[in-house]
Amino acid sequence: MRIVVAIGGNALIAEGEEGTWPQQLAHARVVAEQLVDLREAGHELVLTHGNGPHVGLLLLQQALGSSEAPELPLDALIAMTQGEVGYLLETAFGEVDPQVPVTTVLTRVVVDPATAAPPTKPVGPFYTEAEAGRLAVERGWDVAPDAGRGWRRVVGSPRPLRILGCEQIRSLMDAGTVVIAGGGGGIPIVEDDDRSHPQGFAGVIDKDRCSAELAVAVDADLLVLLTGVRRVALDFGTRWERQLARVTVSDAVRGLAEGEFPAGSMGPKIESATRFIESTDGAAVIASAEHLADAVAGEDGTRIVADRHGPSVVAQKLCVEVAR
Repeated sequence: MRIVVAIGGNALIAEGEEGTWPQQLAHARVVAEQLVDLREAGHELVLTHGNGPHVGLLLLQQALGSSEAPELPLDALIAMTQGEVGYLLETAFGEVDPQVPVTTVLTRVVVDPATAAPPTKPVGPFYTEAEAGRLAVERGWDVAPDAGRGWRRVVGSPRPLRILGCEQIRSLMDAGTVVIAGGGGGIPIVEDDDRSHPQGFAGVIDKDRCSAELAVAVDADLLVLLTGVRRVALDFGTRWERQLARVTVSDAVRGLAEGEFPAGSMGPKIESATRFIESTDGAAVIASAEHLADAVAGEDGTRIVADRHGPSVVAQKLCVEVAR
């Protein structure tokens, strides 16, 4: 089975951590151990990853060091994080099994610049509301609350249109290589009409949306979207919360329309999963990094499926259809 696994940036730098290299490597090893097992079971793997914490820290470092060194454009910083996190994941694989061939591919993604406003993509560390307000004034940042966890800087997040280099990614997969691609949602570029002069664009692509496009382009069978919770839930955070074991595309789309899956948290994952399923014969699963292998096996996480493979079911009561 050909699997695209999207690893969230916050899965590598957990909330409340400093984000030291040993901390990130410990998190990456948890994922790498399971991925090695999946590869040994015969699966072909492409990994993507987020970069919200990483690119945010680079932006912060640039702001603090602007008097000493010239600032780089945001698309260049995203390229830097592709190398940084790619190296991190390759190191984790090497510690688990140095015989596994792993390659990081610098990946550019054509975007629609008209979709980048208003800024919505959180990057960098968390702040209190007061701290965020002060930094917004001092540094000209856009800031916003992030899923009840605090306030963060936000930047534009253009929609991906086309991923460059998919032929090379497929060739590497055919040769048995674990490929790390589309890091940080990809390096955003815009093209002119004849595609002769691509230019970098100042924005951060949502890594789940990029992962869905990549999964379609490489003919993946399964799209795995890793997050900080084991399953998608209805009425999240209330006394009526129900965790889902399986949800159909129709129910997922309905939940998005009704605000069940907010744009700042689960929304992009649900949207990306439905995009992939509607374009292929595959399925998608949303799960935590610690339960990756079980999620691939259908024993954990929330599986998003075509309507013909329904109905939607609650995890605690696997024969109960989700209330509509």
